[in-house]
Amino acid sequence: MPKASAISNMFGEIAPRYDLANHLLSGGACRWWTHRLVREVQSILPAKSTVADLATGSGDVAFALARALPDATVLGFDFCEPMLDVARKHLTDTCAAPFRSRLHFAYGDCMALPLETDSVDAVTIAYGIRNFQDRQCGLREMLRVLRPGGSLFTLEFSQPLAFLRPAYYLYLRHCLPWIARLATGHKDAYDYLVSSIAQFPDKEAIAAELRSAGFVSARAIGLTAGIVAIHHAQKAVS
Repeated sequence: MPKASAISNMFGEIAPRYDLANHLLSGGACRWWTHRLVREVQSILPAKSTVADLATGSGDVAFALARALPDATVLGFDFCEPMLDVARKHLTDTCAAPFRSRLHFAYGDCMALPLETDSVDAVTIAYGIRNFQDRQCGLREMLRVLRPGGSLFTLEFSQPLAFLRPAYYLYLRHCLPWIARLATGHKDAYDYLVSSIAQFPDKEAIAAELRSAGFVSARAIGLTAGIVAIHHAQKAVS
């Protein structure tokens, strides 16, 4: 796993075209995956809630949450300032003032979040836990900031069903980095993406890691033949 500073630099280089690349490389499926994540949050969260969206990047999930939860406050954190610059510009340029009052972006490292203990109702993170230098440390930090009974929702790449794996990994290793280079001008970040996906545990193993970190009721939902998975886990009430 590269150091956190190296990962931040990689994402900083591709920040201006990050969203475009994601849509191209997933064939548009990333929009559906975000929609399903937000639906899961909507189904559980009270109307007036505070949500911390970690590894928020350009703010794709944070914006979707703020639209879907009109009474919620959404706090987007990332450790890559160029990504946050993209999110802030979008917020300033395209969103009305009442919307901007509920959505905020700030620097935040998932290993040491700038949040009080027991301070948020939900934590969301999309495509972020793969990049943790210490996954158990990051999971425990998310547990710390959740209020008792609060929920963690993760959206992350997983291991696809067996029938799809040969074609999927052929695409990942031989096609995706070169398409990404055309879209962003940078291939190295997507070479890293391929290796990090290949080494990442399947959804059952991640559910076990969530329970080991102290979460309860950890469950997984596989999407698109298991290419990605949503996990929902809760902090114990007491």
